[in-house]
Amino acid sequence: MLSRTAETLYWLARYVERAENTARIIDGAARLSAMPAAYAGGSNEWEKAIAACGSGDLFQRLYGEANQQTVVEFLGFSTENPSSIRVCLENARHNARAVRTALTIEMWEAINGAWLEMKRFSPESMTRTKLQEFLSFVKEANLRFDGSAYRTMLRDDAYDFFQLGVYIERADATARIIDAKCSVFDEKEESPGGGHDYFQWTALLRSVSALTSYHWVYRQSIKPDLVADLLILNRRMPRSIASCYENITRRLDLLARGYGRPGPSQRLAYDIYDRLNDNDIRSVMRTGLHRFLTEVIDDNNRLGAAITEQYLV
Repeated sequence: MLSRTAETLYWLARYVERAENTARIIDGAARLSAMPAAYAGGSNEWEKAIAACGSGDLFQRLYGEANQQTVVEFLGFSTENPSSIRVCLENARHNARAVRTALTIEMWEAINGAWLEMKRFSPESMTRTKLQEFLSFVKEANLRFDGSAYRTMLRDDAYDFFQLGVYIERADATARIIDAKCSVFDEKEESPGGGHDYFQWTALLRSVSALTSYHWVYRQSIKPDLVADLLILNRRMPRSIASCYENITRRLDLLARGYGRPGPSQRLAYDIYDRLNDNDIRSVMRTGLHRFLTEVIDDNNRLGAAITEQYLV
């Protein structure tokens, strides 16, 4: 496969996944901002949404104040934000057209349909009801696209590069979503918590479609360390960082066999995966959740660069 085709498939998957993850971040902020201040902890959830997307500097230059209107416009629709939902779907459609012959008909129809439907929404029309409709549309569009890829795409190197894009992006988003929540707690306290934490962690679990899974796995009330365990280390949870790296290592192994030998990206991916497997949530919380997640985000960026260097240029 041409490296240009591999790169386009990889970034096609990343853009679609990023659009959904951004919608989930907005959804979480909207849920918490709608709660009474006593339950939301008195913090600005819209600022946390910007932090979770890693776009704080650009947002400050363009808007300054973080509220529902400015954050939804910036994360959902702004053409000046390279990671806004609109830009991600536009870039995904552009990439899909560039590799049209490598996609199935169902995949093309899913991403093209999502881009056309996106035009129904605008930041000016974002009432609370319309916002939920918009976020549901974005998440459902990704489900259609991802599902069509899973059900119709040939299991070859094109699929492997596509899946790498999905899981590299998902690992980054999960780490950032949890890390944005860390600021609620005083890091000096051993057992962060309080009356409002239940509502905050519930909103976080709902935003990543993990509330039911949490109760199936732990069968007890919501606790911060168990939420972190589910979303970081539990490989049965498909959005967890450990699950993402289980899939990343599998796809890189298949590419290594297909192209003759492993390289730097395989070694780095296994190093990250082994460190996730060797950790438990107690040690993670003891050394500092923010520190751990920052290292994960940095390592994930390094892996993305290694994959690009090894396969995509």
